[in-house]
Amino acid sequence: MSTAAHTRRLGALALEPQFDRAPALATAVATVLSLMVFVPPSAALGPPGGRLPTIHRAASPEAFVICEDQTYALCAVAKCFVFNDVAYCKCTVEEGDSISEPFNFGDDQNVCTANAEGPDNGYMISTYSFPPSVAAPDGDMALYTCGAKTSNGTYAQCDGGFCFTSTRGQRFPGFEEQLDEDEIICSCPMTVADPSTAKIGYQIVGPFPCQESFFENCRNPPASTSTGSTVYVGAPTGTPRILTHELYGAVPPLNLCVPTSGDD
Repeated sequence: MSTAAHTRRLGALALEPQFDRAPALATAVATVLSLMVFVPPSAALGPPGGRLPTIHRAASPEAFVICEDQTYALCAVAKCFVFNDVAYCKCTVEEGDSISEPFNFGDDQNVCTANAEGPDNGYMISTYSFPPSVAAPDGDMALYTCGAKTSNGTYAQCDGGFCFTSTRGQRFPGFEEQLDEDEIICSCPMTVADPSTAKIGYQIVGPFPCQESFFENCRNPPASTSTGSTVYVGAPTGTPRILTHELYGAVPPLNLCVPTSGDD
């Protein structure tokens, strides 16, 4: 896990267009699912401080890219406020290595080259690294699996979302408390689950120990695209494992919650 040596830069706002990436991300997950390696509980999270060691290894070239030693926003466990069909998510500022879809553009430009220009231009981009809060057995958060056949809720997909450095330490609509200096608001596209076509479900992060009531966020309402709604960052089921393995070469034990009804 990357260290959290936080910068204090403030800057102008930047916006990310909204679009639905669920099918593409699900395909990427399926292509590397067989590569997962699971770390036994005795191995825990490696070094002191609850961080996984970074293994400098190439991610699947067509699916993911590793951004090395950059400042980035981590939104994996974020809660979001919906306004005008965009989710605005409270994420944390991190430094180190992270992983993302490439989002290639221009000549040899991608998410890493775009994020590298962020510190001097008032923005950063949301990418992924392992959040220790979901690690078993000591983490206070868990991955909640929303079943493909029963879930019609909305969730935010923040990978590649642009973040507003001017929001650090400030107040932002939809959040009661003022942001800390290591917190930042990111604009993220939303995905609306469709049980009639979904082949796999999705996962969002919530409290641990598991709370059956939190599975209400797998459905619409309350998780909708309406202004004023609260949604959570999520991804197709299995994505957190895949990204963690691709970045670190291993997956630690995770806190996992599934509905007591056994919906899939």
